[in-house]
Amino acid sequence: MTEAEQRQHATDFSNYWRNKGDEKSDSQRFWIDFFQDVLGIEDVVKKIQFEKRVNVDGQTKFIDVYIPETRTLIEQKSFDKALDKQYQQSGGWMATPFQQGRRYSQFLPVDEAARFIIACNFQTFEIHDMNKPNEEPIIVQLDEVRHKLSLFDFMFNKEVKKVSYEMEVSVKAGEIVGILYDKLIKQYKNPEDENTLKSLNALCVRLVFCLYAEDAGILGTKDLFYEYLKDIPSNNIRSALKELFKVLDTKIEERDPYLADENPKLAAFPYVNGGLFADENIEIPPFTDELKDLLLEKASEGFDWGDISPTIFGAVFESTLNPETRRSGGMHYTSIENIHKVIDPLFLNDLENEFEEIKSISVERTKNNKLRAFQQKLASLKFLDPACGSGNFLTETYISIRRLENRVISELHKGQMVFGDVINPIQVSIGQFYGIEINDFAVTVAKTALWIAESQMMKETEDIVMMSLDFLPLKSYANIIEGNSLSVDWNDVVPNSELSYIMGNPPFIGYTLQSDSQKEDLNNVTNGIANIDYVAGWYFKAKKYISNTKIKCAFVSTNSITQGEQVPLIWENLLDTMYINYAYRTFRWDSEASIKAHVYCVIIGFSEINNRDKKLIDEENNVTLCDNINPYLIDAPNIYIYKEPKPICECSIILKGSMPNDNKGRLSNFSTEEKKSICDKYPEAEKFFRKIYGAEEYLHNKTRWCLWLKGVSASEYKNITPIMDAIKDVYESRKASKRAATQKLAEVPYLFGEIRQPEEGNYILVPRHSSENRRYIPFGFVESDIIASDACNIIPNASLYEFGILESNVHMAWMRTTSGRLEMRYRYSPMIVYNTFPWPNSSDEQKQLIEQTAQGILDARALYSKDSLADLYDELTMPVELRKAHQANDRAVMKAYGFPIKDFTEEDCVAELMKMYQKLVESDMK
Repeated sequence: MTEAEQRQHATDFSNYWRNKGDEKSDSQRFWIDFFQDVLGIEDVVKKIQFEKRVNVDGQTKFIDVYIPETRTLIEQKSFDKALDKQYQQSGGWMATPFQQGRRYSQFLPVDEAARFIIACNFQTFEIHDMNKPNEEPIIVQLDEVRHKLSLFDFMFNKEVKKVSYEMEVSVKAGEIVGILYDKLIKQYKNPEDENTLKSLNALCVRLVFCLYAEDAGILGTKDLFYEYLKDIPSNNIRSALKELFKVLDTKIEERDPYLADENPKLAAFPYVNGGLFADENIEIPPFTDELKDLLLEKASEGFDWGDISPTIFGAVFESTLNPETRRSGGMHYTSIENIHKVIDPLFLNDLENEFEEIKSISVERTKNNKLRAFQQKLASLKFLDPACGSGNFLTETYISIRRLENRVISELHKGQMVFGDVINPIQVSIGQFYGIEINDFAVTVAKTALWIAESQMMKETEDIVMMSLDFLPLKSYANIIEGNSLSVDWNDVVPNSELSYIMGNPPFIGYTLQSDSQKEDLNNVTNGIANIDYVAGWYFKAKKYISNTKIKCAFVSTNSITQGEQVPLIWENLLDTMYINYAYRTFRWDSEASIKAHVYCVIIGFSEINNRDKKLIDEENNVTLCDNINPYLIDAPNIYIYKEPKPICECSIILKGSMPNDNKGRLSNFSTEEKKSICDKYPEAEKFFRKIYGAEEYLHNKTRWCLWLKGVSASEYKNITPIMDAIKDVYESRKASKRAATQKLAEVPYLFGEIRQPEEGNYILVPRHSSENRRYIPFGFVESDIIASDACNIIPNASLYEFGILESNVHMAWMRTTSGRLEMRYRYSPMIVYNTFPWPNSSDEQKQLIEQTAQGILDARALYSKDSLADLYDELTMPVELRKAHQANDRAVMKAYGFPIKDFTEEDCVAELMKMYQKLVESDMK
């Protein structure tokens, strides 16, 4: 079931059960419908229990619904019973539905006691997490279900619950580190000094490792770190930490032989190694009582670090201690789900399928031999993230590969593995993981995150083989290096002859936001290609690095590199030797953060290997197998759409609207109230005001006015003070500009900076930016006395036939593929979208039909003249007459192109248009 289908099922479910539902007769059908149709759970009846018996104080009671897998208990009431009211129970006691469910849970066996309790009355879901008894329940109304489906994932998916818990713990850990950081920095003599900040960062890394190590059992003795410091006075904590770090960096046999006698608590610490505690020169500030209490009571005793996710926590930790992200007030890190969108199709899916095939072999000896060979294969793979940050891609990849290895170990353990023959069954190591990162602190965090991941995976292995494995001392780990990835030779990090996969999330910086050094980086790796996103540099570096190898790569990138002007600049230079093997089309890349950072991205997997079946994946995870994925991420040949200064077909010319250049609206931004105020005092000013449309005003029926003084004698307005004040402001702002062209415009401060307004007749207005949620951008005919600003494009003297073509699904498909985007909103470019568009060779009869259907669209709009175009073209509220008019127009235009009406997707349409474009361009070149 796709996400769209699931939302539709949820809508149907809500509509059906609205204002009805009886506890006795409808409960089972309600929940079966919900689980099966809305959540898409198969074999529902086998996974849930209705009327589960529970003995409460000698009386048999019945739990309405119980899900054993996740220990979810549901107490159901009729639709007219409020969930916050108490009702009399059979024993005479009063209880709300939740209290009733909680009481039933208390009489279940310990391993069946409810982890979640849901109270429901058909109209409201009240979700209680029993691990958070002091928190308010999550409330979901029936009509909200379609928008909040993810809130119900916990009911059947243990992994979702686990990831959510790990995420919660990891974010909490980051918050603790942030508080500790803020208190510590105040203790330094020079808190702004660069060396101070480096020392503080290193100190925080060491403290975090100690806090994690004592909770994870790595230090051997429980609470060893806490017990060592608890009796030391606050003013001596600084010295105690220095001694501790020195001991942790010293081998047992090389320590002071009298240490155990003088300080047995300190001597009990194991040797850590790995370089984490090697630098003795880090500055540690003096501790206060408050700081000691924060470190020991809140961070050590008051929090369990053992369950943090190293993937999430590494990034949270870096963000917490990174001045830029601290200033922005949010922690930014990539969700585990999104990391898997990169690594699963790149390699993990294939490895898991290979393991499952081996596991299915019936001959035990053959299977075990294959399993050992497969484990060796896992141990031979090498991975590089050339923009690794805090290492979240590397860490999650390591965890995924180790978990797969643990499954191998588990299979072998059930077979022929003998404890006496095995010292350490683990072959996969963090030494297989390489990274490049420009920030020195992020490098340290990445290494620490990998060590934590290694510790957690080792514990999972210990549970399988039922034996203890030695985690300490850490192995020295130098595979993550500090450096500028676009200037470092990746072969110096790991030779390409040894590498298997490259993956990651290189930085997203548009060309106009790049520093001079970043532009120089790009220039060096692209041989001078300008006006492209910074992330493109990693593609060019990767192309050179993987030349003549079988290395497979996948990067998360801003969607702009697959849209608009950048496509030919980037991809024509890349796809001469490489192929796109899989790609996620544009989707929102959510940063799991206290403040969400929404970026619209694509994921592109590429190599020099020309896979037979290439995979295109959409936002709802639907997979399409393709012969070729071109740089616009459609199944079509590699065709590049270049900017064209004029249309490649015979059609009307498109222009930008008129640009005011008027000191933030002094000529172009008058409200109706402001206009009225001026005209009440100066009635002669009325004729100088014109309505002006930007995209916002045009689409949302908003009224804005401008002063339009073209062709007007100064004597007509020089005595109107507000007009002269505005002209003076424009003069001064233009004169003060650093641009010579703008300074020149100071000679005519009463006019718009650029004027392209038609003198007479109607024109088609094309909003430059429009919501991606609209199937059609609503173009429209506008009278020439309404001014179009440069937030619009205009097509003067356009015909009804041209309007019909431009408002068709064919043109909109072309627009969606070739246009740039502002976030996800369409950015309609005259030179990329309009001028490159292949028009059909319509017959007179076809033109006449398209004119009729185009007029039908305008007539349908006129039926709802009070509604804004934004409302009319909202997919949820589009009037049926308007939709039918567009559908009729779509059919007429598709017939003009000779496209089939049925079984012809938008991708099919764009592929055909690209072929037409290529022929037109080639014939023009001849």
